[in-house]
Amino acid sequence: MLWFLFSVGLLLVGYFVYGTFVEKVFGARPGRQTPAHAQTDGVDYVPMSTPKVYLVQLLNIAGVGPIFGPILGAMYGVSAMLWIVLGCIFAGAVHDYFSGMLSVRNGGQSVPNLAGKYLGTGAKHFMNIFALILLLLVGVVFVSAPASLLGRLTGVDVTIFLICIFAYYLVATIVPVDKIIGRFYPFFGALLVFMSVGLTVALALSSEHSMLPGVEASDFFLNLNPNDMPLWPALFITIACGAISGFHATQSPLMARCMENERNGRFVFYGAMIGEGIIALIWCAIALSFFDGVEGLAEGMAGNPANVVYEASNGLLGTVGGYLAVLGVIVLPITSGDTAFRSARLIMAEFFEMPQNKLPKRLLLALPLFVGGALLTQVDFGIIWRYFGVANQATATMMLWTAAAYLLRHNKLHWICTIPALFMTTVVVTFLMNSSTLGFGLPMTISTVAGISAAALAGITVIMKVKGKVVDPEDILEPGE
Repeated sequence: MLWFLFSVGLLLVGYFVYGTFVEKVFGARPGRQTPAHAQTDGVDYVPMSTPKVYLVQLLNIAGVGPIFGPILGAMYGVSAMLWIVLGCIFAGAVHDYFSGMLSVRNGGQSVPNLAGKYLGTGAKHFMNIFALILLLLVGVVFVSAPASLLGRLTGVDVTIFLICIFAYYLVATIVPVDKIIGRFYPFFGALLVFMSVGLTVALALSSEHSMLPGVEASDFFLNLNPNDMPLWPALFITIACGAISGFHATQSPLMARCMENERNGRFVFYGAMIGEGIIALIWCAIALSFFDGVEGLAEGMAGNPANVVYEASNGLLGTVGGYLAVLGVIVLPITSGDTAFRSARLIMAEFFEMPQNKLPKRLLLALPLFVGGALLTQVDFGIIWRYFGVANQATATMMLWTAAAYLLRHNKLHWICTIPALFMTTVVVTFLMNSSTLGFGLPMTISTVAGISAAALAGITVIMKVKGKVVDPEDILEPGE
């Protein structure tokens, strides 16, 4: 129990200490008008209160990733918790803060346009394609997972739930952001709090299960996977949303269009990632504790993390409490899936320069996305998840390089973004080189050397391309700021 509380404490300290430092490096300006006020359109640019913006941001980013990812990552042992803490503080929350605040500084623009501005046209085109693919994969993953859990809870055919969830997504994608997302998310947030706090307290008070029994400090640096699966680099792909996730870069601009003051950025963007990290820690600890270690977890999971969610929730909270907890888990992907399609619509709107204030134009872009998503639901979930993981971390890497380029251009401490960008570049390239299913199947040593070389090349390229460029006129301090 102490190790779990210590890990949560580190995340909170990271928010107040490192989060404040990151905010200072960026230079938030409370006196600067945000896009929510400067570009109000009643659809996507809508001023909302800070608590509501934070809650929507948290629910947007916290899909099944911080649940399924940590459960799968727990197969490596408590080293998964170490990555969640360090990754969240120094990579994921930094990534989320800059993806949100750079959008605020650039009129609420999406990540492809940000990449294009700070890294060049090639990066913009790459991110347009990659972000749309990622958002479609996210939408499919976040339809299939809750539909599967709802089917198990009710005994109703999963296909019916797939249709119902897609129908909700379509409505939520095209109506003004404050009509559904801004209105009903507080209720969903209550379910999320119940799920997180309720399961943690139940596990702590359980007479049958102990929180992380017998864990020693040295265990955090060991690979305890009973199947002899290599920790490097797979752990850093498997646990995405609980540590760092490129999907968040597609979501932060949604709330950048609704945030009323730049001073709220650390709480909304950095803070929401810390909140997701805590959710990830909870599920990693539950997976290891409820099943008494990695061997029991492998047996209980039986290849599907949803089994862990169902069994642990009912086992710790009983039938009624477990039902509510599973509903909380179901809410997370649904509240991320709807905004995934919304983000995809807005990225396409920016690409085609198509205003979105009229419903027919929103439908024109949204309908093809849902047709593509429906077709992808026919693909095996395991295959979709693997592609999602790689696309997710590759997008995060590009966003970190974009933020590093911004800081370089403004002669600020770029290393807070460059170092995690170098690490994630190494992770993604090494994984693709080594993977026999998604990549080239090369030996690990060769793959790692290729990953390190690619990271060094990317770093040199970004520094040479950006260093010394003129600061953007709109970023020059105005009187009184």
